[in-house]
Amino acid sequence: MPYIRTSTNVKIDELKLNSIKEKFGSAIRLMGKSEDWLMLEFNDNVVMYFKGNNQDPIAFIDIKVLGSVNNSNEMTKELTSIISSELGIEPNKIYIAYQGYSDWGYNGSNF
Repeated sequence: MPYIRTSTNVKIDELKLNSIKEKFGSAIRLMGKSEDWLMLEFNDNVVMYFKGNNQDPIAFIDIKVLGSVNNSNEMTKELTSIISSELGIEPNKIYIAYQGYSDWGYNGSNF
């Protein structure tokens, strides 16, 4: 049950959104997860500041998974590459956070 929320101050058009969605769907395999259970959230045009500046394109990606976080280094490289190429955000302006959970509810009960 991976969940990836991407927040950015960049506008994401429908074409870019679909491309990122597909690439994230493939990338999640790096963590031993499947797109069949992947939930994505995109927040674009968000007011965001980095180093006191809100003019540069920036992004924050929050990843939550059931169980422990696996292969986060490779996942970070892949997601950074995707967001940088799709949205023109420099890699040094992309933050990615990971969190694993032992309890995860779905369909009225917990796994």
